[in-house]
Amino acid sequence: MVEGGVGQADKTEFTECWKTTWRTPYIMKLALSAGIGGLLFGYDTGVISGALLYIKQDFNVVDSETWLQETIVSMTVAGAIFGAGLGGWINDRFGRRISILVADVLFFVGSIVMAVAVAPWMIILGRIFVGFGVGMVSMTAPLYISEASPARIRGALVSINGLLIAVGQFLAYVINLAFTRTPGTWRWMLGAAGLPALVQFLLMLTLPESPRWLYRQNKVEEAKTILKKIYPADEVYEVINTLRISVEAAKAEEHVIGDTAVQKLKGAFRNVVVQRGLYAGVTVQVAQQFSGINTVMYYSPMIVQFAGFASNKTAMTLLLVTSGLNALGSVGYVFWHAAILAPKINPSESTKFAANATCPSYMSAANPASWNCMSCLKAECGFCANKANARSPGACLAATTELEEACRAQGRTFFKDGCPSKVGFLAIVLLGMYIVSFSPGMGTAPWVVNSEIYPLRYRGFGGGLAAMSNWISNLIVSETFLTLTRSLGTAGTFLLFAGFCVIGLLCIHAFVPETKGLPFEEVEKMLETGFKPKSFRRKPQCSTTLA
Repeated sequence: MVEGGVGQADKTEFTECWKTTWRTPYIMKLALSAGIGGLLFGYDTGVISGALLYIKQDFNVVDSETWLQETIVSMTVAGAIFGAGLGGWINDRFGRRISILVADVLFFVGSIVMAVAVAPWMIILGRIFVGFGVGMVSMTAPLYISEASPARIRGALVSINGLLIAVGQFLAYVINLAFTRTPGTWRWMLGAAGLPALVQFLLMLTLPESPRWLYRQNKVEEAKTILKKIYPADEVYEVINTLRISVEAAKAEEHVIGDTAVQKLKGAFRNVVVQRGLYAGVTVQVAQQFSGINTVMYYSPMIVQFAGFASNKTAMTLLLVTSGLNALGSVGYVFWHAAILAPKINPSESTKFAANATCPSYMSAANPASWNCMSCLKAECGFCANKANARSPGACLAATTELEEACRAQGRTFFKDGCPSKVGFLAIVLLGMYIVSFSPGMGTAPWVVNSEIYPLRYRGFGGGLAAMSNWISNLIVSETFLTLTRSLGTAGTFLLFAGFCVIGLLCIHAFVPETKGLPFEEVEKMLETGFKPKSFRRKPQCSTTLA
């Protein structure tokens, strides 16, 4: 029986991958072309973090309404939920290649709409279009790669998709930083995704459909032609024979349960292999999102500002470093430490500004002497740092554009999202460590697992459903992050994510089998017979016979 845990492509597998793709470069062409979808996925989820800083400057209503900021961020996620579900159906009905081509069109259209937006609603509309594309490609790209890869290097090749997601996020920060001083800032940031979408669309027009999908559609000769380009001559017959047996079993099942959409849906949920596959697939996808990773990607410049860096450009420069590194308890501690050591409020500092400049909540507080910078920000006011030393007592001012400009005119720094802190840089270092620990494991493994754990006849359905669970969890986390930071504080929010990580670890151990290096058909047999982690199995009873 296979033990619990999700294995990654190890050194041996990557060595074999290098040798195989060197002998058969066609495999790498398929993987890299489909993997551009991962690049788009990463770019579009990462770019909004920097763009949002400048969208707030152009649209005052976005700057003043937290819910609108959360909506702009999360509408891509909402679109991805429907895109993943629709992508599952398109994958099974029309093929993996068509699904990627449709996603590219949606990416391109959404990017153009955002680039020319004249109001927040147009940005939201463009984000929804991009979300449809993200949802479709997030489950299709790894599926296409896995079905066009030899089993022994499948994990390594699907990991390319995960690598390109990280590259896309890094590229988003590079683009964000490059356009900080360019007229139109956020328009260039959001519109740039149209170019790789166009490149992938053109590449996919030159590539074939997944051979396993083709065989399933009775296009046997076409499937054999592609498989002969992928596998060595001495392996092709065995692969085709195994695939034939799997497809015949699927058709026999269809004959029993029926061929309509409703009958297939009922049959999927009654199928024990699909059920166990979904236990594993949904578990890893939900665990990935509730670790809090995408709050770091979506709101990272704001998180940096929570740590005490007020400049937009400084925030994005530091995030370029942390995304390149691409835990939680340590980060939470640093934010907590920064909060309790936040600079105090000096009431005389407010007199250096206009009449009634002091924060109204501070004026009416029962114990204003206990207030510090963090108390000021929680009251939705702004902290104008001391000119001589930013960590010395400063002024708590009403959060108006006029007072912010007056503060900066005196050579001071105006803080709205975080407070000056001598430990702020440590938060950035730990944020980088968090991303480093996330990327090789939970960053890639959920997509690898979901690309190989379902029977061929339900692979689009299962992958789409698991991807929907990922994006629904993503929506919940991203839509509530700013609200949580105001209710629990930044430290409390990150410690909450740490608790979710512990729960996710236990669930993964219980529900997720090891699939590394196994042919699809063997994975199906393993799930059919049942999977139980080693630590959950009963030890055999030892008996002794007395003479």
